[in-house]
Amino acid sequence: MVQFLAAHLDASFAALSDATRRGVLEQLGRADASITELADAFCMTLTGMKKHVGVLERAGLVTTQKVGRVRTCKLGRSMLAEETAWIEEYRRLWSSRFDALDQVVEELKQRETFDGRRSTE
Repeated sequence: MVQFLAAHLDASFAALSDATRRGVLEQLGRADASITELADAFCMTLTGMKKHVGVLERAGLVTTQKVGRVRTCKLGRSMLAEETAWIEEYRRLWSSRFDALDQVVEELKQRETFDGRRSTE
């Protein structure tokens, strides 16, 4: 299970690491589109867009359906749930560490203020 999740996260984050692929996801969030429409929107060749869509499809972020000569793309069912959970886990970890750091800084400020008052008296 852990290996599957790690492989899934690797594929998702690799797919999301490219600005064009993130743009494709934004475009598909507004409406389904053919590969030709996506290629035109991003000023790319069909071959280039097919490669980007393939990466997104392998990551489960996009699905495609071929009807006749047209391959239509739509958002996949993933909805980034596992990716969001992974990020949230680390957000909570770092948030607690920053809260602890804030507490140490505040204690140091109070100590400095107290020591500063004492030395002037």
